[in-house]
Order: sequence, then structure tokens, then C-alpha cells
Amino acid sequence: MGKKLVAYFSASGTTEKVAKDLAAAIGADLFEIAPEQPYTRADLNWQDKGSRTTLEMNDESCRPSIAGKVADMGVYDMVFVGFPVWWYVEPRIIDTFLEAYDFAGKTVVPFATSGGSGLGRAPQRMQALAAGARVLAGGLLNGCPSQDELAAWAERALEA
Repeated sequence: MGKKLVAYFSASGTTEKVAKDLAAAIGADLFEIAPEQPYTRADLNWQDKGSRTTLEMNDESCRPSIAGKVADMGVYDMVFVGFPVWWYVEPRIIDTFLEAYDFAGKTVVPFATSGGSGLGRAPQRMQALAAGARVLAGGLLNGCPSQDELAAWAERALEA
């Protein structure tokens, strides 16, 4: 394996914990995909048709701004991209991230946390956004997987 990055967006802290543990398990650098305007509890209310997340997810062109940048994306061969599943796909801020860098020649591995759905169409959507990358199927990392379990998952994900 070449140089690895775990980049993640976490709305509630669940994905953050998994991302930190995954980075430690596989010896990767860590980058938080933090929104320039943090999400409030009301923003995250998916049952409110006027909430920020609902409006973002209903707008394919929405690209929430990210606070900060990866210092040197060029040094990474593999980028694990973590997120909570929203509306059966990746949140729009992940789209912002994928469009902000040149992923040509890189391997991108999506991972997600979810209360009840799988990755849905996220890997296919991510492939379209990360031009020139090889986007793998990835998977869900729910619960509290140990670092050994995360390392084994990463190895299996890269073999797929």
C-alpha cells in the first residue's frame, strides 16, 4: 500500500470516531471535511422539508463549502472517504470534496455509517465526481469496530 489518507465528514461524531480509528489502524493521515458553516441540530432534521440537509440533498448542484484543505493531496495513493449516509448516498459536502482535488490515478474507498441503509448509489456517484480515480465499493462501518477489524476491512476493501 502507498501513502494513505482518511478524509471524513461527520455530522454527529459517529463517523469521526470510526475515521480516527481507521486512520490509526492503517497508518493513514487524517483530514476532517468540516463544513465552513457547521450544521446545527435543526439543520440535521431530515424530517423537516425545509431543513438545511433536506434542501441540500434535494439540490444535485449544491456544494457546501469546506473549511480547510488537504495540504498536499498529490502525495496520497489511497483516499478513504467517510461519511454518514444521507438519502441513500453521500452528503453533498463529500461531492464538494471530490470535486476540489485531482484524484486521477488514486484509489478511493468510500466508508459510511448509517442508521439503516447501505451505501446505495454513493460509490457510483463518487466515481463520476472523482475523475480518473478508481472508486471501490467500500462499505458500512457501523458499531464500534476494533482497530484490528478496521485494518482487516481495509485490506479486504482494497482487494475487491
